[in-house]
Amino acid sequence: MKSDIVFRLKQGSIGVLPTDTVYGIVASARIPEAVERVYALRNRDTDKPCIVLLPDAGALEEYGIVPTVYESEFLDKRWPGPVSVLFPCDSECFFFLHRGTKMLAFRVPDHAWLRDVLRETGPLIAPSANPQGEPVARILDEARSYFGSRVDLYADGGKLAGESSTLVQFEGNQIQVLREGKMKL
Repeated sequence: MKSDIVFRLKQGSIGVLPTDTVYGIVASARIPEAVERVYALRNRDTDKPCIVLLPDAGALEEYGIVPTVYESEFLDKRWPGPVSVLFPCDSECFFFLHRGTKMLAFRVPDHAWLRDVLRETGPLIAPSANPQGEPVARILDEARSYFGSRVDLYADGGKLAGESSTLVQFEGNQIQVLREGKMKL
């Protein structure tokens, strides 16, 4: 099943997958058309970037991000885990991801199966699997009730905690918490 999921995501399919926080509606962060499908399905504000899931911190390189020593030490302690980190990303080639904000949030999930998928698919956008403004899907049937056959694939991870990741941003050698979530800092 994992190989089918990997193949389909690399081809531009979108899916609902379990993470270490909530179910995410995922698409390749390398395929603009797949990203746009997710925005349309979720009725997501088109100027609001999605969190990008990575298999490890080294994958930040693809986005031209080289963490400072302080940032690297923070990431080493918190990743994998339910902390999303906002980094500047002003390249025009990633406009379809940063939506003009020139910032992107990244996370390495503490979910071994999903990190294995990410190693093969590359980065995936992963907003929560619910239409904007609706409750987050904590079981797969809730996600199916939202999206039905408009999503190409579903993977069941059982009942999930239903708490989003903590969102932070670096300000020099300080951390600013932008959204409290599953990991308390």
